[in-house]
Amino acid sequence: MENVWQVLSKAFLSSLAVTVFIGPLAIPALKRLKFAQTVRDDGPARHLSKSGTPTMGGIMFLTGLAVAGLWLARTSPEGMVLLGVTLGFGLVGLLDDFIKVVLKRSLGLRAREKLLGQFILSALLAVLAVSTFGRGTDVVIPFSGILAPGGWTVELGFWGFVLFCVLVVTGAANAVNLTDGLDGLAAGVTVPVAAALLLIALLMDKVGVAVILAALIGGCLGFLVYNHHPARVFMGDTGSLALGGALGAAAVLTRSELFLLVIGGIYVLEALSVIIQVVSFQLFGRRVFRMSPLHHHFELGGWSEKRVVYTFWGVAFFLAVVGLAGLYHLG
Repeated sequence: MENVWQVLSKAFLSSLAVTVFIGPLAIPALKRLKFAQTVRDDGPARHLSKSGTPTMGGIMFLTGLAVAGLWLARTSPEGMVLLGVTLGFGLVGLLDDFIKVVLKRSLGLRAREKLLGQFILSALLAVLAVSTFGRGTDVVIPFSGILAPGGWTVELGFWGFVLFCVLVVTGAANAVNLTDGLDGLAAGVTVPVAAALLLIALLMDKVGVAVILAALIGGCLGFLVYNHHPARVFMGDTGSLALGGALGAAAVLTRSELFLLVIGGIYVLEALSVIIQVVSFQLFGRRVFRMSPLHHHFELGGWSEKRVVYTFWGVAFFLAVVGLAGLYHLG
């Protein structure tokens, strides 16, 4: 195991170093290209000062991730698939950002276009997981080991699993995208979530998956050097869709899809707050939250941006530990 930890350390440190190193190069370049964030008028008023901050900064940690992954996980088919899915989701986000920022089409890719790319990547992942990696088509129920030694699983069948995989991965990608609304929020929350999935990957002896997750953690921490409040760069959809796609794909490859609901509970709460807000307003003409996603609700309640971010980081760490407890007596 010592050699494994050495490889993981190399993946973490190399991704961290590359991300930090290219920051001073990428941020001025994004400024020169005028790839700047446009802040919505209907958001919190203090966010208007963020207008003009460079976006599409996700390319920074994706570069670090790619360097570390190709160096240290190139012999692992599962690691390479995870890297490919992550970069694929990043490409979808990059196209979306490019259309919004450069072509000045405020909504970016049409929803059906964005979802089509995500569905294709998720479906390919599901097929490879079953046909090539022996993933099986069952789903493990978290915490069920408490009630029955070995725990419970639910068999979905091939097409049921493909549909489930698409739901998990695209859901994770878009939930992280919704979470990316404050300086350092999405990158910071991703660190404990990815760390929990890394431990699950090691328990399942999926070292290649663990290497990519270690690199993802290093990239996120490197990005926080420039993205912490006040942010000098935003990750954009380029980064947030890639992060969510990576976490969802890692959950599929480690049979921990339902664990992600707990481990990534912050993302779930953020997405649910938007759904609840929309449904409540459409049906009853009333808003449940001051503003959605959830982080804006606390901002408008008087919390400082730093307080919201640090609180969400803490909750994310707690939920990651709780999610890992769901492994008790499984398998």
